Amino acid sequence: MKTTNETKNASIKFRNLTRACGVACQKVLNGIRQAKADLLAEYQSLFVGHEHSLSLAIGEAEALAWQTDFPHLFFPDLAMEKVQVLADWEKRQGAIMRRTTRTLQAA
Repeated sequence: MKTTNETKNASIKFRNLTRACGVACQKVLNGIRQAKADLLAEYQSLFVGHEHSLSLAIGEAEALAWQTDFPHLFFPDLAMEKVQVLADWEKRQGAIMRRTTRTLQAA
């Protein structure tokens, strides 16, 4: 049977561990939050008129990152991949619009 001191010590250790885990989690959350804000600020001017799409792409990257054991490590690469996919999409859309415009003008 545990003594009162052993129980108190175990309780203190558990509280300290819980506090340390909470601090670590908060650092990860803050890091990802700051990275999202930085990415949005950096690429917003490239996606004028499609800022919402950029925000969604970065949000998707965050959701995927949280499905891993190390979201803070995976998020930057996932976000850059999503931004690149969005940039490629915008480029294709622009080509389609130019082609359609030329076709309509020729008719």
